[in-house]
Amino acid sequence: MPAEHQTSLRLGVLASGSGSNFEAVVAACRRGDLRAEVVSLVVNNPDCGATVRAGRLGVPCTVINHRHFVSREALDEALIAHFTPLAVDLLVMAGWMRIVSPLLCRSFRDRMVNIHPALLPAFRGTRAIERALAAGVTITGCTAHLVEEVVDGGRILCQAAVVVQPDDTPASLAPRIHAVEHRILPSAIALAGQLLTRAEA
Repeated sequence: MPAEHQTSLRLGVLASGSGSNFEAVVAACRRGDLRAEVVSLVVNNPDCGATVRAGRLGVPCTVINHRHFVSREALDEALIAHFTPLAVDLLVMAGWMRIVSPLLCRSFRDRMVNIHPALLPAFRGTRAIERALAAGVTITGCTAHLVEEVVDGGRILCQAAVVVQPDDTPASLAPRIHAVEHRILPSAIALAGQLLTRAEA
């Protein structure tokens, strides 16, 4: 991707939890590893750790609480209304624990990136780490992919493997997967930006 386009890449981030992936993306931008800027963080949980990280990092943070909306579509309409004036190039779902509606998929077609704690297409959906352990796999990992209407079914951008130890529990395996997520998510965002540039050419 030409450097001049990369520096203009504007990111909106969605998070529901601790915000460690959000911080990893901000750090990659500020180190220059990812030529982009996080212009807004949206959280659906006002008490989540991501809000604290946003304050420390100086990234504007907005709470759009899903409990205040009668439907998934209504929530996504609010997200579209928030991000459209900001002219974001990509939305990054960094631990966003809400299934998105077709409305948001259409509005940001090929412009949404999600990180998932499994090697897709295995263990789509929730509780992927627990289900991988229950299945007895010896290798799991994480996947960054484009978002489409099928849950965890979009084009795979990056994957990384994590070895499952015989005595692993969700509590011991999850941090190792999250550490790898922090590494591949910025690369996936860069690749999504390249794909977007080609599509617009």
